[in-house]
Amino acid sequence: MNYHWNWHIFVEQVQSGDETYLNWMVSGLGWTLAVALSAWFIALILGSLIGTLRTAPRRWLSAPATAWVELFRNIPVLVQLFLWYFVVPELLPAKLSLWVKQDMPAKEFITAALALGLFTSARIAEQLRAGIQSLPRGQTHAALALGFTRIQAYRYVILPRAFRVVLPPLTSEAMNVFKNSAVAFAIGVLELTFQAKQMQEDAALEFEPMIVVTVLYILCAFSANRIMTLIEKNTRIPGMIAGAK
Repeated sequence: MNYHWNWHIFVEQVQSGDETYLNWMVSGLGWTLAVALSAWFIALILGSLIGTLRTAPRRWLSAPATAWVELFRNIPVLVQLFLWYFVVPELLPAKLSLWVKQDMPAKEFITAALALGLFTSARIAEQLRAGIQSLPRGQTHAALALGFTRIQAYRYVILPRAFRVVLPPLTSEAMNVFKNSAVAFAIGVLELTFQAKQMQEDAALEFEPMIVVTVLYILCAFSANRIMTLIEKNTRIPGMIAGAK
């Protein structure tokens, strides 16, 4: 039995409403970008902090940071999403729990961005830790010998070089954020995957919605790759890492 393709469906109106299916896809793309970029902001800030603390000489600083990484990177992101959405509100004080469950604005969006951001922060933290530890220890000793405090040594010497080292894996994480944002449909965020499934049911089509959504995810991930590659190219220190020119 041959499948009858219908690409004109995207300019047709939905079954109930004045919108077209193309409007659904554009809206889904907007929510995907919002979730992914918010999660990336959270992940980059927290991941940088946790990754730096993991290399701190004081165990009371490094131990909690290590626990953070092991906790968030070893639980699947979908499970974390459900925990934040269904379980955590039940553990809060009664009034706060009621507000979160009933009155919190954009609850689904905030939960998705937070869960994805925390998951990704653990991965960034581990990459930054590896980048810091790959640098010669003499650089830290030289900074301290010049009178820098340890915080100043990290700020002006260690972290600027470490971030340049880990930009390639950070590029992969930036791409993964867009791909992993698809789990947000599980709690009702109207992102691309949600809209594709909704369109499949509303228009009784199987392949067209998923093909378009796949292309949009590819474009998002590819754009993240190009932006991060441009940053890497403009911040590269010649001779610092193998293959640099």
